[in-house]
Amino acid sequence: MSLTIKDIAKMAGVSQATVSKVINNYGGISEKTKKKIMDIINEQGYEPNFSARSLATKKSNLIGLIYAGKINVDMTHPFFNEVISSFKKNIGRLGYDILMFSNENFLQDNGSYLARCRHFNVDGVLIVAGVDVEEAVYEVAEQGIPCIGIDIELQGPKASFVTTNNLALSHKVVEHYYLHSVKEIGFIGGRPNSRIANIRAQGFFEAMDQFGLEIKDEWLEYGDFHEESGYQAMKRLLERKPLPKGIFAASDMMALGALKAIKEAGLKVPDDIEIIGCDDIAACRYSEPQLSTVKQNKVKLGQLSAYMLNDLINGKTQLKPAYIDSELIIRESCRSNTGY
Repeated sequence: MSLTIKDIAKMAGVSQATVSKVINNYGGISEKTKKKIMDIINEQGYEPNFSARSLATKKSNLIGLIYAGKINVDMTHPFFNEVISSFKKNIGRLGYDILMFSNENFLQDNGSYLARCRHFNVDGVLIVAGVDVEEAVYEVAEQGIPCIGIDIELQGPKASFVTTNNLALSHKVVEHYYLHSVKEIGFIGGRPNSRIANIRAQGFFEAMDQFGLEIKDEWLEYGDFHEESGYQAMKRLLERKPLPKGIFAASDMMALGALKAIKEAGLKVPDDIEIIGCDDIAACRYSEPQLSTVKQNKVKLGQLSAYMLNDLINGKTQLKPAYIDSELIIRESCRSNTGY
């Protein structure tokens, strides 16, 4: 026989409302009563009906996951894979499941993220930024659905965002080179239609100006955060003379591509050119030489996103954005590989 909340309440000698509160993690119930009810639920193997619970609480316990824009950052990307894994782990602990929204045919079928959020009655949404982000993404936050963005600024009554302090990240790289007498610095940035790429570029230019270092146009190249674009960017840069003594690539994938191009040109890293990437993906520790990088705290990005979204769902408003610090990690691709 399939048990109901009424049956559990009768066994525990409490009201149905008390059982419902325990099942849905509401407060105001004593630990003794809570334990008594949970013991019965576990002994009887009771599983609350999802649809009935959703109807009663007006909560689905579903979180929508949107990869916004033309996706160059999806679940196969090492950086975002780790961030989403952290988010999934922490949001799961808070009692939610994740529903991923596809945008593959978004521009063709005039789909609406807002309509899909309402159709599935999601409690909140995590939005991860790509490039050329659709305006429809911002509509979700503006219409009052609880939203947290990763690397995308969201405005709305129940919206906020989490991101690495990318200005400071770029400053760390230039400052390290400056402190170790590397003053001829080239830059491989991301696409200009990427907010994060623009902020990292801004940080690079600001730091170069701060330390009185010359910014040479011929030492500036741009890719799309992936390895092949870094490889091609570095090949173009190597055609110009003189060469920079240090390179800052705005992603590890581009840095690994640049490393390949430098080695193919018969030059040595770090003897001829030093290189620093960004993200600290696992491949950095296995490249030859091992890649220096700026480590983003991927676990904290996912964790903060989960807890902030849960707070927004549960009535908190006007949560301020969270800017997370990064860590410079110097490995064999820099001559000063003992750090500072």
